[in-house]
Amino acid sequence: MPVKDGWQAVGTHSVGNRRRFDVRWERLFEDLQAQLDAVAAQELDTEVADRTRRERALLSIQQRLAAQPQGVPVVTWIAGVGRVGGSVADVGADWVLLAGPGDRRTLVPLPAVRSLTGVGGRVGPTPAVVRGFTLGMALRAVSRDRSAVTVVDIDGQRYAGTVDAVGQDALDLAEHPIDVPRRAGNVASVRVLPFAALAAVIRD
Repeated sequence: MPVKDGWQAVGTHSVGNRRRFDVRWERLFEDLQAQLDAVAAQELDTEVADRTRRERALLSIQQRLAAQPQGVPVVTWIAGVGRVGGSVADVGADWVLLAGPGDRRTLVPLPAVRSLTGVGGRVGPTPAVVRGFTLGMALRAVSRDRSAVTVVDIDGQRYAGTVDAVGQDALDLAEHPIDVPRRAGNVASVRVLPFAALAAVIRD
């Protein structure tokens, strides 16, 4: 019996120690896993940040404008014009078309844009559509439309009339009051405006 009791005492003590060791190891393993999870999370955050910086480095202003959700307002500061509010209606290789109140449309050469607010910093998984044609082709479409427009240059000068012709690097504007049709008797002069001097072409 004493031997049995002694054996039992030793056995109980061993079981108790083993349980304490098991708990201690479980805590060690939990701490180790927590450390590994923290390192993995930090690495993921670093990878995401690096990927975001790379994406932003490759992102053009045209893509950001084209990715702007329809109807979401942006504010554009334009040389010679100042602050223009509206939403992005279309984007091309070197121009943006802004939709304003009512039927107002403002065609803006991108070099005339001084700053923007309200534009997102990322694009979606599907690349946004940027028109492949340039400002010159867009102005030729305006000329074919024969609508009276207001042309603003980068110095803030405004000229009303109809775009008669568009060349390689300049347009011809038949100047007449905005509220009368383009007829020979209404045309005061034909003004040549280089593309480099254009700030906005506005149609109300």
